[in-house]
Amino acid sequence: MSNTDTSTMAEYLKNHPRAIGMLFTAMLLLSQAGTVAAENTSTTVGP
Repeated sequence: MSNTDTSTMAEYLKNHPRAIGMLFTAMLLLSQAGTVAAENTSTTVGP
């Protein structure tokens, strides 16, 4: 990620503070969905 991309994102978040909460919530939900998907896997040992 270049410095221009970082400053553009920082500027956007500075101008839209609600987006910070929205991005945080999205990351939280995605991380929880990955955990749930991993827990629902099952393995069968044997024939």
